[in-house]
Amino acid sequence: MSFYALSLPSPVGTLTLFANDQALNVVEWGRGPDAPTSPLLDEAARQLSAYFDGRLETFDLPLDPQGTDFQRAVWFEMARIPYGEVRTYGDLSDHLTSSARAVGGACGANPIPIILPCHRVVGAHGKMTGFSGGTGVETKIQLLTLEGAHQPEPDLFD
Repeated sequence: MSFYALSLPSPVGTLTLFANDQALNVVEWGRGPDAPTSPLLDEAARQLSAYFDGRLETFDLPLDPQGTDFQRAVWFEMARIPYGEVRTYGDLSDHLTSSARAVGGACGANPIPIILPCHRVVGAHGKMTGFSGGTGVETKIQLLTLEGAHQPEPDLFD
């Protein structure tokens, strides 16, 4: 199986996309290795550019994130969160009959951020917690702002 990579600039920093012959596997921050690109990565870059320009709300790419069955269940549940909306870790854990902490761990291990939108998962009462990409919570807020997501006022009594 072949390995492909493509780096591209974005409003949240340089992103590098990795894929095999069938699917996108990873999106990372920073410039990646020199490797051949592929039509799939070219399409992923086109869709990401459209997303950042506000012209795309739903990605349509073959994805194959590597993780446990539970992690994959969380990641594909995140993919169901509509553009511009947020859910809490507790919301996802209720649906998956798990704990919010376990969902948070799976979100932190998400290998395809933005496309599998872990930025749309927030803490209880809308608290902005954790984001493994870019500059952390600031990048999460930037992505939610780009989507026009309602961000609750911070809980002053935390």
